[in-house]
Amino acid sequence: MIEYIAIIITAIFVNNIVFAQFLGICPFIGVSKNLDSAIGMGAAVTFVMAVATCVTWILQYFVLVPLGLAYIQTILFILVIAVLVQMLEIIIRKISPSLYAALGVFLPLITTNCAVLGVAIIVTQKDFSLLQSIVYAVSTAIGFTMALTIFAGIRTQLALYDIPRPMRGVPAALLVAGLLAMAFMGFSGIKIG
Repeated sequence: MIEYIAIIITAIFVNNIVFAQFLGICPFIGVSKNLDSAIGMGAAVTFVMAVATCVTWILQYFVLVPLGLAYIQTILFILVIAVLVQMLEIIIRKISPSLYAALGVFLPLITTNCAVLGVAIIVTQKDFSLLQSIVYAVSTAIGFTMALTIFAGIRTQLALYDIPRPMRGVPAALLVAGLLAMAFMGFSGIKIG
């Protein structure tokens, strides 16, 4: 049980996918302009990351490793994630048109989100079990969502202030992202277990 708590806390805070590992920066900067978009993207990433990690773990340990094809891992994982996102998009469109409309552009964006691929590769590098991999994927997605929502809230507040013209937009956003990354470095001293 302690092992799973350590995975959760580490994935959310200590090794946050955005602030410590610098994966998923494009949606972090692009989608975090308002809170609703950040939460929508975070929810979509959580679902896709959990499913993709589960499928890629199974492929890794039941297909690639036994057949000695581990060297094609990255290419196969990219293809699997792209197919999963497309299938998910089709299923959601058929089952729940309202959810499909709510997710809008977020589903296609997930196909190119390197955080999803990164987590699928990290769990194989850390040699996690299937359950550990799913816990890590969901926790990482929660950390990603938390980073997006915190950043969206800060960017909403920044829009209310008179910032010097050269610092408006992306420069101010990158400065704030750097400060948030430094703040999250404070969690690196946490020892669990």
